[in-house]
Amino acid sequence: MQIREAVAADWPRIWPFWHRIVAAGETYTWDPGTTEEAARRLWTAPPRRVYVAEDADGTLTGSAYLTPNYGGPAEGIANAAFMVDPDHTGRGVGRALAEHVLAEARAQGFRAMVFNAVVETNPAVRLWTALGFTVLGTVPDAFEHPRHGRVGLHIMYRAL
Repeated sequence: MQIREAVAADWPRIWPFWHRIVAAGETYTWDPGTTEEAARRLWTAPPRRVYVAEDADGTLTGSAYLTPNYGGPAEGIANAAFMVDPDHTGRGVGRALAEHVLAEARAQGFRAMVFNAVVETNPAVRLWTALGFTVLGTVPDAFEHPRHGRVGLHIMYRAL
């Protein structure tokens, strides 16, 4: 698997799994009815740096972005988002993307990374904690999960 910075031509290959994941309404706080145009802005608008994971045969298996979480005096804190094509889960794509983005964040001078709204039932919570993130707090009953009802949103943090 290769992880590289995305180019504009990658978006049509990101959109199908982006849409599938967000439309499921289980792991992201974005509107499940987000249009492709709006989704492209959410995922790729500067200052975001977008990365893709690609198999040897050229199949795009996941994507992530890295961006400042805050501006001004707090601009040293990064934020990121990750999506793995549901057809390619369980193969280490998410971990590889996460490790790559954490290394990129350090290289770009960020001091820490924060996730503002991780759905507490998201299986990725196990990955984030394994990679050194801690739950700073949980906003209770903040997310209407289609299967679990109201669940909390974690705020997660890791120093770099």
